[in-house]
Amino acid sequence: YIGNKKLGKNQKCFVVAEISASHNKNLKHTLELVRHAKKCGADAIKLQTYTADTITLKSNKNDFLIKKNSPWSSFKNLWNLYNKAALPWKWQKIIFREAKKLNLSFFSSPFDESAVDFLERIGSQAYKIASPEINHIPLIKKVAKTKKPIIISTGLASKNEISNAVKVIRREKNNKIIILKCTSAYPSEYSDLNLKMINTFTKDFKTLVGFSDHTAGSLPASIAVSIGSCMIEKHIKLGSSKKNVDSFFSSDVNEFKKMVDQIRSTERILGKKTYKIPKNSKK
Repeated sequence: YIGNKKLGKNQKCFVVAEISASHNKNLKHTLELVRHAKKCGADAIKLQTYTADTITLKSNKNDFLIKKNSPWSSFKNLWNLYNKAALPWKWQKIIFREAKKLNLSFFSSPFDESAVDFLERIGSQAYKIASPEINHIPLIKKVAKTKKPIIISTGLASKNEISNAVKVIRREKNNKIIILKCTSAYPSEYSDLNLKMINTFTKDFKTLVGFSDHTAGSLPASIAVSIGSCMIEKHIKLGSSKKNVDSFFSSDVNEFKKMVDQIRSTERILGKKTYKIPKNSKK
């Protein structure tokens, strides 16, 4: 369960609206986005919990500069980018409260241990380990100790790194694990998705498996559901929103609703395993 919603075999796909940088540093705007996520049919909203200082260093040394061919090149360095993208922590309890009022599940990605302490205080129902944190073992261990569901994104991970993260979590007697097939390119090309890995992850790691979708369309999400994805995560934005650092690959609310509708249609088409003849056929 994440909140009061059950995930797993024979359950409806759990659809997560990733707010990410679409908050535009405006609380009213963000709360409106949460309400739109509910109208679109999302099951949950997800935040990211970091500050520029908890995720990177204020440095112009080479490792901290953004390459000129990056969509974020105008920010020059990582500190500037994350300072712009960070969601103020003081708003996150208010956003969670709004989600709870709407019967949406709610959780976040912490990027350091202090974020876990903060999210525990405000009642995050689950945790996501973002792709770049797959080797952040102290963070993963701390999250595992909460005994809450843990979603692991794999966009930058080798098989050994995924296996290690799963072992760390299970050593803390936490088996509420969902692995997300993810391609860390924004937007992602269809040819890089390799959704067949959904079944491979299920077989190799004996966990639930979902899909973190960074494509521009809604087709991949439906295909992922058709081959066993229990969760779909996609970035959402308001259609009228001002440009933000993630807007070029985020779905506006109309696109997001279309994706959810297609997922629900896919589930109806898949149906269930039965030899029973439908009533319409009997007629």
